[in-house]
Amino acid sequence: MPNAKQFWGYGQDNAIMHRILRYHPEIHTITSPNVIMRALLSLSDKTGLEDLARQLDELGYELIASGGTARAIAAAGLPVTPVSDLTRFPEILGGRVKTLHPAIHGPILARDQEDDRAELTRLGFEPIDLVICNLYPFQQRVARPDVSEAEAVEQIDIGGVTLLRAAAKNYERVVVLVDPEDYGWVLEALKASGPDLAQRRRLALKAFRHTAAYDAAISGWLARQADEEDALLPETLILAAERVQALRYGENPHQRAAFYRWQGFEPAFEQLQGKALSYNNLGDLHGAWGAVNEFETPAVAIIKHANPCGLATDDDLVTAYQKALASDPISAFGSIIAVNRPVDLPLVEAIGKLFVEVLAAPEFTPEAMARLARKKNLRVMRATGASPFPLELHTVTGGLLAQTPDGHLIADLRVVSQRQPTDEERADLLFAWRVVKWVKSNAILFARDRATVGVGAGQMSRVDAVKLAGMKAGDRARGAVMASDAFFPFPDGIEEAARLGVTAVIQPGGSIRDEEVIAAADRLGLAMIFTGMRHFRH
Repeated sequence: MPNAKQFWGYGQDNAIMHRILRYHPEIHTITSPNVIMRALLSLSDKTGLEDLARQLDELGYELIASGGTARAIAAAGLPVTPVSDLTRFPEILGGRVKTLHPAIHGPILARDQEDDRAELTRLGFEPIDLVICNLYPFQQRVARPDVSEAEAVEQIDIGGVTLLRAAAKNYERVVVLVDPEDYGWVLEALKASGPDLAQRRRLALKAFRHTAAYDAAISGWLARQADEEDALLPETLILAAERVQALRYGENPHQRAAFYRWQGFEPAFEQLQGKALSYNNLGDLHGAWGAVNEFETPAVAIIKHANPCGLATDDDLVTAYQKALASDPISAFGSIIAVNRPVDLPLVEAIGKLFVEVLAAPEFTPEAMARLARKKNLRVMRATGASPFPLELHTVTGGLLAQTPDGHLIADLRVVSQRQPTDEERADLLFAWRVVKWVKSNAILFARDRATVGVGAGQMSRVDAVKLAGMKAGDRARGAVMASDAFFPFPDGIEEAARLGVTAVIQPGGSIRDEEVIAAADRLGLAMIFTGMRHFRH
């Protein structure tokens, strides 16, 4: 009688091969890497299970399953061997221990080599060639606000993770499946010559990534329960994110890019229409949404290249938009617009023919959507209100920078000049201070009537940022207020602002030359407020 590998050499169909080997156990040893005889199934997510099990049975596979998976296969009228029949040991501890047994892991981890085959035969075990497993829904369970610590702990999968790691380690012989999306193509491959080594390797990689992400979720949750002082910034930072969109390119066409969403976090936006978002769109959308949500009153932010070229608040969105657009109508071409109120038809009509890449809002009225549909390429984004990731990350040469978000605004608000700001100046100063934290440093912002009139962003010197903001503002600088994201190291920035017509300044303070800067403000008749808090944004 020829052995299994000889049958494989003759090019027999998998189903025929399985039936031969099923009824001729004398040749049933570890077979060719492309011939799979026994499948172990242990599934929390049973999506597609019945169809999967039926097709495997038709191909001649012996199905082995644990707990609820075995019951589901039996209920479908398909033959199935419970795990306990192999282990000769019942599930214990309320199901906590099912598959943790040499009779399971030996057949999975056995290599296609003579000594491993001999040892399996001596122990009375047969190889397992296909492992299909997914894990308890830990992330979904701990996301529930009412989940108890005991309930969360019970969702920490042990046996499933061990099955996946064992099968993935032995990918040269064993096929491991963790994602129902892969069932279809793997079944098609099994009907032919079976997944090749490269495909097995990719499936193993997917399994290891899955277990790594699962462990990251558990360690993050446990750090929060333990109330560790460094829970947000631990000694070892474990991150897990899933790719949800391959992007056409990165910041430039020669760069590859993708968008990833943090594991366990809901999408921050739902795209209602328009082309796919680009790398730069996504970055600018982050800044636009953050800036506009600094305000409780109706606000409109117009963002270009990661900086607000216009931002304003008012009693209604149309007026706020008109004020924001007037700040820099040239730069607004090709911008991203975010608003913190539902978009209605009057706002859409006010935007009119302005070319906009993205429009984001908490909601859109049906009338607004009907009009926006005429701009088929416009990306319309509805904010979902999902919680943000608790860290800001930035890659650098050799590592990663992590920080908590800049969620604070003012530490110690005090007037340091001889002249007190007027009520109107104070309102504009506080408005400007909320906006300047979203401008790239060095950042200077001129504002008037709760609207930006000039922005100086990303300059190497603060006085140059003042000059740039003045150039953008033109005559509107006269009577405006000025916000600076960090202190003035010299009086020259204050002197330039006064020359342009600025009447009041808000800044953190903290320079060794603060007294000189305050003296310059007093000499020039400017009101000045210190906040005690810097807002660099690089």
